[in-house]
This record gives sequence, structure tokens and C-alpha cells, in this order.
Amino acid sequence: MGVIVLGLMLLSLTIWLGLLCFWGQFWRTDQQLEVTETQLKSLPVVCAVVPARNEAQLLPTTLRSLLLQDYPGSFNVFLVDDRSTDQTANFAEGVAHAVAKPQQLHIISGESLPNGWSGKLWAVEQGINSASKFAPDYFLLTDADIEHDPGNLRRLVAKAVQEDLDMVSVMVRLRCESFWEKLLIPAFVFFFQKLYPFRWVNNPNNPTAAAAGGSILIAREALERIGGIQVIRQALIDDCALAQAVKRGSGNWGLGTREQFSQSPIPNPQSPIPSQGRIWLGLSTLTHSLRPYDSLATIWDMVARTAYTQLNYSPLLLLGTLVGMPLIYLVPPVCVILGAIWGNWAIALTGILGWLLMTFAYYPTIRFYKCSLWFAFSLPAIAFLYTLMTLDSALRHWQGRGGAWKGRVYPNP
Repeated sequence: MGVIVLGLMLLSLTIWLGLLCFWGQFWRTDQQLEVTETQLKSLPVVCAVVPARNEAQLLPTTLRSLLLQDYPGSFNVFLVDDRSTDQTANFAEGVAHAVAKPQQLHIISGESLPNGWSGKLWAVEQGINSASKFAPDYFLLTDADIEHDPGNLRRLVAKAVQEDLDMVSVMVRLRCESFWEKLLIPAFVFFFQKLYPFRWVNNPNNPTAAAAGGSILIAREALERIGGIQVIRQALIDDCALAQAVKRGSGNWGLGTREQFSQSPIPNPQSPIPSQGRIWLGLSTLTHSLRPYDSLATIWDMVARTAYTQLNYSPLLLLGTLVGMPLIYLVPPVCVILGAIWGNWAIALTGILGWLLMTFAYYPTIRFYKCSLWFAFSLPAIAFLYTLMTLDSALRHWQGRGGAWKGRVYPNP
């Protein structure tokens, strides 16, 4: 028995060494938009598109921050009221008048959701169609729960223009105030970076593509080149699906089914698929999401909504996850406990080494979110919870309850 346990621990340790040495330095947090201050030499026309469904409570803060951007060029905001029942449009109009920017805000009443579209993407499509009359150089696709730093748009545009990028996206700083947020939200970012190492995403010669939907600046020409938002119209993980289409240079890249459009496959650094578009993804220290996840239930629902989609609705990938997550994250602490009980210090010390390696990997994210060091040591328990969330996501899908968001359910056919 001891030999089997030691073998599992050595396998877990080998995986961690491989991840730290060869997996795109995913654990680092140095890909940040605000690292260097940039100056604009040209002033492209920008239109922001904000899908809003029952967001009246947050708009006084979030829409205000968007209208008060210090961008010196032409900038208009198109807010799509997606069949709200809380007077979202009235609140938006009030915010625009309060900051003396009524001419800059354009409120669109969303049309009924047609078959074959997710609610958010249908709202984005309507916003883009309306904004096109301004012939913008770039679209800023953002969510109604994002509080933008005053210089966010200026930095996004400068990054895109100076580095000739088709799309620039930042994973905004998620809310991290309650105990459950401190325990689970940094891990959400950590797991995302492990799945899509930002250095690989930002390398034009690597096919890995990802984005963060809260703040995406995309060139109009790039969006037209891939065939518009409609090419990902059913995507639940729409930001990564859009990034894939842009980086590959076309919305028709051999993928035709909803499953293929609505997920982003695990990256393969050896893939021969050439990159066509240039994208960049990083972290933001100044632009925040105000969406509260102050209980285990709210975070659980957020993860379970798309976790099985991320696995391409594949039972085999689900099985691999249910085996792989415990092997990588749970075996080290279990070995520490068993080694101490059995008096087998080889097992215990190897387990401690594995636990320290995962803590080392997780610590930069914990520090980025200004959480206590002890949360870094909690990664095994956190990973166990995320594994259960992924299993629940699959169960919801099989029960026809997958992808539920704001009163809508998008079960995959």
C-alpha cells in the first residue's frame, strides 16, 4: 500500500514540476495592462457596447465610470436594455444626465431573443449594429457590472495601436471581500490562467487563445474578418470563443457545431494551426467587477454554469477531470497525513514538497488579490470544491438545466 501511495505522490510531484517549468509560466501575474503608461499618437473612434439585463443597481457606478473615461478621442456608449424589468434604461439615462454626457449614451431596447442565440450575444449583436453608424475603429465590449478605471480605455487603445493588436482584453479584478470570495475567487483566476497561460495567449506563434469578457477591445476590421458576433452566437464561454476566432483569423475554421463554438479546448502548445490575428490578455489592477459572490452558493452557480461546457460536454474529459484534479491537488496533503500516521517519512516529506510546490504556484495570485498567505495553503481544499462544482455542472447539463443565467437556460442540444 505504501508503495502505491508513494508512486501516486511521485506522479503528482512530477506533474507539478512539469507545470511550473513548461506550462507557459501560468502562475505569474506579470501580464498586466497598467504595468507601463502609454501615450496615444492617434485617436481611433471607439464605441462601447454594454449588454444590460436588470442591472439598475450597479449602473450608477459602472456606467458612470464608463462615461467618465479620460479617452481624448471620439467615444460613444451603446447600452442594450435586454428586456429588463427593473427600469435599467431609466437608471442609465439618469446616470448620463448626472455626469452631463447624455449625447454620449445611446440606449437600445433589446428585441426578443431569436432561436440560436444566447441572450448576452444577441444584445451585443444589436449594440454593434447600432454603433456601426459611427464607423468605429474599435468596439469596447464590456459588462454592466464593471467599474472602469478612468484610464482603462486609453490604455486599451494605446496597447492595441502601438502593438498592432486585433484584440486586447483584461481580466478585471474580481470582487474579493467576503470569506468565500477570498477562498474561491483567486483560485478561479488561477485555474483560468493554468488552462490558458497568458504568455501563450499573447504569443502570436502559439495557437492558445482566450479573453476575459468584462473588458474586450476588438478592432472592427478583425470582427468583420471573422464574420461578426454571429459566428459565436450560441457560445456560453463567449469571450474565449471570440478570442479563438480572432486569433485564427476566421469565424469558419473547421468548426460547425454548437459544442465546438461554445467552448475553448485545452491548449496544445505543439499544435500546428497557424495564428492569423494578434491578441493580448492580461490582468488589471484598477478596473473592477462589482458582481458580488458573497456565498458559496453564488460562486458554485457561477462555476457550474459553464464548467461542463469548458469540457466540451465530454464524459471522457469529465472523467479525466475527476481523476486528474485529486491526483494533482489532493494526493500531496493526503500523503502528508498518511505518512505521519504510518511513520513513513519518505511519503510524508514527498507530500510536503508537493504541497509546497502548489502553494508556491498559487501564492502570486493570492498576493495579487491581497489575501492572507494561509489561503495559498488551502489550494487542495479549494480544488476539491471546484471538482464538485464541475461534476454538478455536468449533472445540470444532463438534467437540461445547464447554462442558466438571469432567468434563461441554454441546454446544449
